[in-house]
This record gives sequence, structure tokens and C-alpha cells, in this order.
Amino acid sequence: MSHFYQLFRIIIYSFVKVFYRFEVIGHENVPDKGGVIVAANHVSYLDPPVIGVALKRRVTYMAMEGLFKIPILKTFVRPFSIPVKLGRPQPSTIKEAVKRLRQGELIVIFPEGGRSADGSMLDFKRGVGMIAALSMAPVVPACIDGTEKALPVGARFFRPAKIKVIFGKPIVADHEETDKHFQERISRDIMEAVKNLKFMLHK
Repeated sequence: MSHFYQLFRIIIYSFVKVFYRFEVIGHENVPDKGGVIVAANHVSYLDPPVIGVALKRRVTYMAMEGLFKIPILKTFVRPFSIPVKLGRPQPSTIKEAVKRLRQGELIVIFPEGGRSADGSMLDFKRGVGMIAALSMAPVVPACIDGTEKALPVGARFFRPAKIKVIFGKPIVADHEETDKHFQERISRDIMEAVKNLKFMLHK
């Protein structure tokens, strides 16, 4: 990892650990090496940095392309992200994600395509299933909990909360299938896995 990335991790981890009693469950479910997709729910702007420090490997994000146009933010986003056009990802974006996974990178995807305003989970887009099918990479479902209280949609200030991240068992696609219906089914399977993790955190 670069010195900049290590410094970023230390700062963010220290912040969430001290102010939000940060807890990570299921580290052992994330492969130590090789291409891996981590698919997580999305309820707050805090989600990307939180899941980044929850993982022990360097992270590449699938991030909305609008972030790359914000003067200061783009400096931090560009080295760690693949730009995604909201609504309909371009074939070149899918191709880039598949290439990086085959090169052994860990890619974080928020398959809902945006933040949920009320904390409930939105339907997952087919893109995550498409990337999983084409790359043959395992998908680790992840649930982020508490960020919707720490920094809700529309909030201007941080609020008290406890933040947890839980990683589930990897989901491995059947490599003999890649068609549209299969991709949609894989996306639904991943969504159900994330929902189950959320249930585990709240039972």
C-alpha cells in the first residue's frame, strides 16, 4: 500500500473507532488475495471510507462519475476508484472492473446504485451480477450498520452512533452461465445475503 493510502486508513480508522465504537465482524470471510467483489448496502456518505478501513486489503471502489468532477474530492477519489455512470454503466466500465478483478484487485460495489434515504435496502442493480459472472470472482456480501445514524442523507453534521460492518460468506457464481437472467439471479442472491446480514445485526 502507498504511504498516502496507509495514512488515509489510519486517520479514518482512528476517527470511527474513537467516535463511533467501530466494530468489524467476519474478517475471515474476505479472501486474503485474488480478485474479490465486496457488495454492500449504501445509506450514507460515510459508507465508502468505513468499509475501506474495515477491509485489510487495498480497496478499489466503483464510484459515481460525478465525484470525479468535484475539484478537491476528485484528487482523493481518482487513485482508488472506477467511475460509473449512474443509471446505465457503460460497457467500458464493466470491462475495466472485470480486468482489475482478474488482476487480483478487491473491488467494492454498492449495487443499489445510490444511497437509501430511509435506511431500507433498495433493489440491487444487475451490474454486480454481470461483473461477477464475467470475472468469475467471488462476491463477499457486506452490511454496513450505523452510518445512517452517524451521517443520515441530508444531514450536515455528524451524530452519535455505533458503526458496525459484517462480512458474509463468499458467493461464487456458476462459471458455466453468464446470460442476463443468470446475472439478475446472482444480483438477487447477493441482495438476500446482505439482507440476512442486516437481520443478524439487529436480532
